[in-house]
Amino acid sequence: MPGNTSEKTPSGNPRGFSWRRTFLFFAVCIVVAALVRGFLIQMYMIPSGSMEPTLDVGDHIAVYRQSYLTHPPRRGDVVVFDGRGTFYPNRVEPTGLKAVGTEIGSWFGLANRNAYIVKRVIGVGGDHVRCCNTAGKIVVNGNPVNEPYIMPGNAPSAGKFNVKVPPGHLWLMGDHRSDSADSRAHLGDPGGGMLPDSRVVGKVVLRIWPPSRFGSIDHGGDRRAG
Repeated sequence: MPGNTSEKTPSGNPRGFSWRRTFLFFAVCIVVAALVRGFLIQMYMIPSGSMEPTLDVGDHIAVYRQSYLTHPPRRGDVVVFDGRGTFYPNRVEPTGLKAVGTEIGSWFGLANRNAYIVKRVIGVGGDHVRCCNTAGKIVVNGNPVNEPYIMPGNAPSAGKFNVKVPPGHLWLMGDHRSDSADSRAHLGDPGGGMLPDSRVVGKVVLRIWPPSRFGSIDHGGDRRAG
């Protein structure tokens, strides 16, 4: 008919439109989003006050998974890690196909988030970490550590400890020292409170929610202890 410029395919759809093409487009978008989430950025919600004031209860954080491809975690880094077998020594590790599924699930953000913890790296492999000197500061390799991120009113540690961090492991503590079940709380557990580097998911790079707290994370640990 004159003036009707809309041509249709034999199926009755306007020329150029394809449900198959649309489906493939959205499928590709989903796959790309999953890959970004699984291999680059992971999101977590903070359930406790153990990292206050750096991270509050209910904060949503972005974790960069590729942070440690070129170097291991460093002192002062705020990291998310899998606590099974160390901070959660009694949790049964999956085996066989379930272990494979759990590992894949963790990469795509589908694993049990209750097994993941956020803390700050205080000591790395080879460090001698103790509490405390006469000024009340934690000492790493003979050097007192400045910790401006600690919860106001908290001492660096109420309990004493004196540990040597094995190669490939980390000593981790929460910023809210009086409310953190960190490496100090696991001295008597398998591993002695030390976390293998391989358990680290990645480095916390941003607070993304709520909007009033959006911003980068202070990784300003005192690294001169090395």
